[in-house]
Amino acid sequence: MDRNILCACREDSRRTSTDIQVSVTSPNEPVSSRMTIRRRLQVAGLHGRRPLVSLKNRKARVEWAKQHLSWGPRECANHIWSDESKFNLFGTDGIQWIRRPIGSRYAPQYQCPTVKHGGGSVMVWGCFSDTSMGPLKIIVGTMDRYVFEDILENTMRPWARANLGRLEIFISEKAWFRRRRVDLLEWPSQSPDLNPIEHMWEELEGRLKRVRASNANQKFAQLDAAWKSIPVTVVQTLLDSMPHRCQAVIDAKGYPTKY
Repeated sequence: MDRNILCACREDSRRTSTDIQVSVTSPNEPVSSRMTIRRRLQVAGLHGRRPLVSLKNRKARVEWAKQHLSWGPRECANHIWSDESKFNLFGTDGIQWIRRPIGSRYAPQYQCPTVKHGGGSVMVWGCFSDTSMGPLKIIVGTMDRYVFEDILENTMRPWARANLGRLEIFISEKAWFRRRRVDLLEWPSQSPDLNPIEHMWEELEGRLKRVRASNANQKFAQLDAAWKSIPVTVVQTLLDSMPHRCQAVIDAKGYPTKY
């Protein structure tokens, strides 16, 4: 089983523990837990790592974290957090990790290539504030400027007016917000660990764990129902973590953190 686990990982260093679990399972072998698989890989010197953050972006991340280290409920209350994410019909990509030996960070076989979003998946856009979950919108085709502005105008803006009273700060497309006189929060590149919505996607994924869908419409219906069921307490917990996220980035000198 150890050999099978190592072979499955070395065939593709981007395989998750779930992928490896499926790969090594057979009628004649007991099913290893994902935790066991991760432990065996660590014993073999194959540790999960995120892709490299550039020096320029590390400096920007630390600067942003220092500026927002004292954020509390009052500052978070002025924001709408938004992002888009891709969900496969069974599971989601989430944050991409690779498993590699120590000292092999720059080896070509352990670099993550950029890939286009493929078939068998659904792209969605979502947002939330400190008091409520916003709408979840399916994205058909390419997420270009025109699709994005349509979402902002016809999905986000009506929800914000109905639930928040007025728009103050938002993270996203600058031109549209200038026309609407909405203040923007500047955001450092390569910083998913500073954005609480990244963990909201993980929360959504966890609520649909092992739930299959036969087509995109069924998958979106599952996602939408699960999104609406997320309680505000989850939102508050994520926003309360902002000072800890900032401190973690500062302590890590701009490198990726546990968040």
